[in-house]
Amino acid sequence: MENLNINEIWADLLKKLENSLGKDICEMWIKPMKIISFKGGILKIELPSEVWLKTIKDRYENNLLEALTEILNSTFSIEYSITLKEDYSQQQYQSLQEPASYQNRNPFINKLNSYFTFEGFIEGPSNRFAYKASEAVVKKMGERSNNPFVIFSAPGLGKTHLLHAIGNQILKENPFAKVLYMSGEGFVSEYIESLQKSTQDSFRKKYRSLDCLLIDDIQFVVGKERCEEEFFYTFNSLFDNRKQIVLTSDRTPNQLGLSERLSSRLLSGIVAEIKRPDLETRIAILRQKRDSNQFDITDDVLAFIAEGVQGSIRELEGCLFRLSTYCNIHGVNATISIAKEVLADILTLEREKYSISVNQIKKVVCKYFKVSIEDLNSKKKNNSIAWPRQVSMYLATELTSLSLPEIGREFNRDHSTVIHAKEKVKEEIDNNLLFAPIINDLITKVKAVDNN
Repeated sequence: MENLNINEIWADLLKKLENSLGKDICEMWIKPMKIISFKGGILKIELPSEVWLKTIKDRYENNLLEALTEILNSTFSIEYSITLKEDYSQQQYQSLQEPASYQNRNPFINKLNSYFTFEGFIEGPSNRFAYKASEAVVKKMGERSNNPFVIFSAPGLGKTHLLHAIGNQILKENPFAKVLYMSGEGFVSEYIESLQKSTQDSFRKKYRSLDCLLIDDIQFVVGKERCEEEFFYTFNSLFDNRKQIVLTSDRTPNQLGLSERLSSRLLSGIVAEIKRPDLETRIAILRQKRDSNQFDITDDVLAFIAEGVQGSIRELEGCLFRLSTYCNIHGVNATISIAKEVLADILTLEREKYSISVNQIKKVVCKYFKVSIEDLNSKKKNNSIAWPRQVSMYLATELTSLSLPEIGREFNRDHSTVIHAKEKVKEEIDNNLLFAPIINDLITKVKAVDNN
């Protein structure tokens, strides 16, 4: 392993991290790094600046270690160094070389990202209950009043952050607790692999011996009958032994389509929703990210970004990093005019998403299918009315910021009808080559309609 080609390590590392972190993160933070050598069990990595060192150690070190462990298949430590500049003294350079020793840590691989903590989470009206409930879970882990704990929201609003924060705080208070973070897709993949390799006993032992199980996006388990059943028995084992279970989802438990017995189990604990953050919370989030990363961006620019990006905290942070990177590369100060230019594509999409109404969609769809708005809102179920209604619901999920229940109310229906409509239209788009252009044409026309 000592003779493994450094370029091969680097290529494999990038591939794995692109899958786990995304290409944008890798482009911004991982690719500027450089693997210098791997000798004597020490992997030496060079970074371009102190900002990179702090970001990698605070945010992505766990991901880096996990990927490298899979690639190197050996025990190792990491030495970081900063690219030497002429005005760096030898003492300054040596102080930045911090070997990362992992010999005395909890040997259980928890898959947690140490960057996500309670201290780093901005509390606001939209997430206060979920935040307080998360803190309570740590204080009274496994107690019936807090177990299970389910957090649901639209993507990018912070539920994954809270999930990791719970795990990190548990380990901070009990470093040898068996805590495992796993995505819903990861759980499914691992279970399928255990079936293929006939290692179900090992799989069950791993999951049922935990002190705390954290599963992100549990909706990916839905519809996979054997996997859902295995999760049910894992859930029961942990619950009966007073072990903590925390799940996140994009819907409430009763909207997921889980089996009745599992759905009732999830609803028996705490269920907390995270809603879209208000303007003040969005500004506070950007200020924290700016300060922690030492970005030279003024409050008026942050307010401009916060006003323009309303839906997703992930997109909000992405805008901040994109603007900072642009300004660093071009050697300019961040201003509102520069932000408008750099973030034009995102801000345009946000404006469209938050300006389009269901009424616009209904007008266009009714004209195309030659039906009336009254028909769409009626209880009529004949296909000549039901199909345009389903297309309208699908477009509403794609073009507006409304939740599924809110869209349902626009058509005098419930959220389950909207879910069914979206699935039906997506299936038609996938299976009918002539239908996708129709949808694209309807979208173009919707955006051109006056919102009144």
